[in-house]
Amino acid sequence: MRWVRAVLPPVAVGVLAIVLWEVAVTAGRIAPFILPAPSAIWAQLVEQRQNVWEAALASGTNALIGLVGGTVVGVLAAMASSRFRPLSEVSLPFAAVLNALPIIALAPILNNMFESTSSIPRRLVAAIIVFFPVFINTLRGLREVDPIHHELMHTYAASGWTFAVKVRLPSSLPHVFTGLRQASSLAVIAAVVAEYFGGLQNGLGSRITSAAAFTAYPRAWAFVVGACLLGLVFYLTTLLVERLAMPWRTRLIA
Repeated sequence: MRWVRAVLPPVAVGVLAIVLWEVAVTAGRIAPFILPAPSAIWAQLVEQRQNVWEAALASGTNALIGLVGGTVVGVLAAMASSRFRPLSEVSLPFAAVLNALPIIALAPILNNMFESTSSIPRRLVAAIIVFFPVFINTLRGLREVDPIHHELMHTYAASGWTFAVKVRLPSSLPHVFTGLRQASSLAVIAAVVAEYFGGLQNGLGSRITSAAAFTAYPRAWAFVVGACLLGLVFYLTTLLVERLAMPWRTRLIA
């Protein structure tokens, strides 16, 4: 019953929104280039399901590699910054600058640095976008150490690395996964948007622009739905990994 109460309201609201959308487009005779009807989008999604699947695999691969790379670099940078205060003072402004870089400016520059058939620019864009939320949240978690644990490790004469691995990093896991939940969806967005600026035409972003260029707006929206589903898969996978990594937190919440 708890799952029913949690799932039923958003599903009901979503169904109602789709019905109202269909009625508004049909009754109002809204042009497809402004807003296609959900029925037309669904028809294209069924018809183009193989293309949507292949494009989602291409974009998902780039997003996944960027997510993993950005997470690893973000966690390592946070551990180094928490260990050395001068590095922390330098790294925070640098991370803020990276976070302020717009994708529309970053993607074309990286595309010019690599071959037109390379997927590296899109993966780098995703990794850069992922880095900031993971770094900031991990650094916050590494700094919030229980004083009792700190005194215990000091009593054991533990080295800085041992203290970081045995105490700081495990205690910061909730903050790490908070950053991961934010970064999982951002990785998909970055990978898809980066495809708007050239390179291989095999991802969701390039399929959206191609369909829109040929005024096939329901088909373009079908690929948009594919991108939304891909982002949802990434987010739910992150939640699953969080529950597997911290089962005690799930029991406490329950």
